[in-house]
Amino acid sequence: MAAPRNYNIAELRRLDVAHHLPAQANYAEIEALGGSRIITRAEGCTIYDGDGNAILDGMAGLWCVNVGYGREELVRAAAEQMQELPFYNTFFKTATPPPVMLAAKLAQLLGGRLQHVFFNSSGSEANDTVFRMVRHYWKSKGEPKRANFISRWNAYHGSTVAGVSLGGMKLMHAIGDLPIPGVHHVMQPYRFNEGFGEDEEAFAARAAQEIEDKILELGPESVAAFIGEPVQGAGGVIIPPKGYWKRVDAICKKYGVLLVSDEVICGFGRLGAWFGFQHFGVTPDLVSMAKGLSSGYLPISAVGVSDEIVKVLREKGGEFIHGYTYSGHPVSAAVALKNLEIIEREGLVERVKDDVGPYFANALRRLDGDPLVGEARSLGLIGAVEIVAKKGTNERFTGKEGKAGPIVRDVCIKNGLMVRGIRDSIVMCPPLVITHAEIDRMVDIIARSLREAEPALRALPADEQAG
Repeated sequence: MAAPRNYNIAELRRLDVAHHLPAQANYAEIEALGGSRIITRAEGCTIYDGDGNAILDGMAGLWCVNVGYGREELVRAAAEQMQELPFYNTFFKTATPPPVMLAAKLAQLLGGRLQHVFFNSSGSEANDTVFRMVRHYWKSKGEPKRANFISRWNAYHGSTVAGVSLGGMKLMHAIGDLPIPGVHHVMQPYRFNEGFGEDEEAFAARAAQEIEDKILELGPESVAAFIGEPVQGAGGVIIPPKGYWKRVDAICKKYGVLLVSDEVICGFGRLGAWFGFQHFGVTPDLVSMAKGLSSGYLPISAVGVSDEIVKVLREKGGEFIHGYTYSGHPVSAAVALKNLEIIEREGLVERVKDDVGPYFANALRRLDGDPLVGEARSLGLIGAVEIVAKKGTNERFTGKEGKAGPIVRDVCIKNGLMVRGIRDSIVMCPPLVITHAEIDRMVDIIARSLREAEPALRALPADEQAG
């Protein structure tokens, strides 16, 4: 690793406020803080800020740094490709070697009929591609009325207009007067919140039935696709009940509705399989992916597309007038290829399934006795801790959604662990290379932070307490 640079952190924070608009931020809060926390370097599973703090990265960057930080092989792959060919597009009946080879590799990992790949730069762009490709497919097939998409409340499918619309987050819908027409939402399979105490099989059936009911309400002949994350990530690590995805798959096939698996977070080993749909045993028609594809080292995303869809596009679709300047960027694709090589060579998918995933689950169980913990859940290396006001219930500290999670999150970060606060939970998604000792440290910091945060939670104003 190169020696760390000597940044003027005070000046960077000043410039951050003066000129830089961070993503998904409250700009008044950033200004009040005097600027963002400046992350200057990272190694393994640890990030370092400009004030000298070492922070265990329980979020793998933003759900993405699967192979950990400081991988020299990925740096060399980027440098070598930049020297040979730093950029060329795929618009002019041209291609470059890295994306062609990466498409073939992804087809192998996806398996079955998912043998075709369209490249983008972000998960949001991948789901935009899904949106346009699905509608183009049905129109080309002679069924233009099939234009409606069904998604779930609290889902996250990106930050573009189509991505936010496909997602089910009402706070995001409010910015831009979304969703756009033709996108409909049904309940999420969030048993702790929406089926507390309900039999797991009964809740799975009820959650899946809402999809079928929505298809029948809209008319099967008008429904193009259902899109869902195998595990809802930004929605709060919502792990579906057993049997849910099998039911969803059967419903889609029953009515000829395309099934889209959004693997932006769950793909590339996160759940202990290459893809979440493989873990749950379903067969999607399209798969959006990003993040772990390059472990976040360079921007790249992709959409896996079934043989049946491509056959229609080739025979009847004409020109698919869609794509981006950086679709199939050769440097990003070269880094992604090397990243997949590392994941395979080091057996990281199997490691999550057989080793660190079960260890993580067992470690989280140590929090079950905490009076503030309503549920500690995980699947593979993604997990959440639900924060409750009364043990044995799902009662929250406040009627205003989102108070408890951010409070505990901030204490965790102060104590040296990066987690995310989502409504009344904290969520984790560490690199796949995390050690047992680092997992233990994560859980120890969470336990200590819950104790430190309890007075602030108990002191929330009376008018904000849950009824």
